[in-house]
Formats: sequence, structure tokens, C-alpha cells
Amino acid sequence: MSDERTELALELRRHLAWQESDGTRVLLKEPGAQKGPAAQKGPAVQKEPAPVHPEPVPSAAEGRSRGTKVEAPSVLVPGETLDEVRRELGDCKRCKLCEGRKQIVFGSGNPRAELVFVGEGPGEEEDKQGIPFVGAAGQLLTKMIEAMKFSRDTVYICNVVKCRPPGNRNPEPDEIRACEPFLRAQLRVIKPKVIVALGKFAAQTLLREDTPITRLRGQWRQYEGIDLMPTFHPAYLLRSPDEKKKAWMDLQEVMKRLGKSA
Repeated sequence: MSDERTELALELRRHLAWQESDGTRVLLKEPGAQKGPAAQKGPAVQKEPAPVHPEPVPSAAEGRSRGTKVEAPSVLVPGETLDEVRRELGDCKRCKLCEGRKQIVFGSGNPRAELVFVGEGPGEEEDKQGIPFVGAAGQLLTKMIEAMKFSRDTVYICNVVKCRPPGNRNPEPDEIRACEPFLRAQLRVIKPKVIVALGKFAAQTLLREDTPITRLRGQWRQYEGIDLMPTFHPAYLLRSPDEKKKAWMDLQEVMKRLGKSA
């Protein structure tokens, strides 16, 4: 009889070893274990591990406070100021234009201006002085502003990109994408009545379309509820003086919209 029990015990162990190797686990009731609903019959069911949720990504402001490097600019909340937008821009290295610039050209003028001029990007003189539109094209823009019965101190002037493209080349799409959030923040803070988009890069960036400036100019458009007038860039007018008449017609429409007589 003892041999028979020994043989049964060996057979049971072999059976359990086979189940373990097959990935099946069986709970055996220990001799003398309590009977009742708590006792499990058959294979035990293993619970799935609880999912691991990733840590939320901190904003740029939170990242700085934690000493964490965060590449994407934060979205500034209502109540922001131009000073806060400038601090958020910082010593910007978000695109390759930072490699050749002397300084960032953020913008200048009245932070509560009813009229904002948006250009393309800084030139050589702007890069030296840190002020937009101070070169030859800037001098022409100043005359245009004064002819509209404004002054540079009463309007606001800025560019799509804040660093000079090498050799005054056109800004490239990735450079515009890097700077565009800060341009939009500037306009959101100022809340002007009218925006004058100077040239194709300003107009196409703000309107998010690729219509040529020759077809855009002189036509009232809307940028986030703000009247927008596309016209020629002063640098183009210096090269094509015959187009100044068309630009002046566009600016006269802006004057009417702002309640100024031509």
C-alpha cells in the first residue's frame, strides 16, 4: 500500500511540474485548509498589473522653476504683457537664425497702439541697433507713418522673425514657425484696431495662405477679429518706386478705417 501511495505522489509531482512548464499555475488546497467561499477551485487567475501613467509634461515656466529644460514655448495666459512675451522669448535659440545675429529685434512703439505694422525680419542696421525698421526701408516706413498723421511713438512696429536672416535673405519656413507664436502673442497683447502687413511674408504668415502680395494688397482681411490691410514692403517700394502710389492708396484706406482724413 505504501508503494502505491509513493507512486501516486510521484505522479502528482510530475503532473504539477508539467503544468508549471506550460505556464499554468494551480492552487492546491493544503491539508486541513478551511472550506468555504474563499477556497479557490481550479487554476488561479492572475490580475493584470495596474497601468503606469506618464508624468505630465511641465510648461516652460514650470520647467524653469524645476531646472528642467523644456523646448516648446509656453502659451501665455490672458493678462500677459509685452514684457512677459519678451521674457518668454529670452535669449532665443529656437532656430538657426540665432547663430548669426548680433541681437534680437523684438519690436518698438506704443504697447496700446491702435495701429500695428508687421514686417518680414531685421536687416543689418536693425540687427546692430535692436530696433525694427531703422535702415533705408525703415526711413521710408517712417515717412509713410507720418503721412498717415501718426508717429513711430504712437504706432507699434515688429517683424515676423526677430533675428536677421544671413545676407538679408528671405526667412525660411522653420524660422517663421519658431518665431510666429511670439508675433501672435505681441498682437494678442496690443489688441490693435488695424494691422498693416508689410510684404508677402507678413501677410501670408498672419493669414495662413500663400496668395501673392500683388493680389492680397489693398483688400481688407481679418486676423483674429482685427482688420488687416496687406500692402507692399518698404524695401520693395525702394526697388520699385512706381508702386508707391498703390501702397499710398492702401494706407489711405487704413486712415479712413481709423477715422483720419487723407
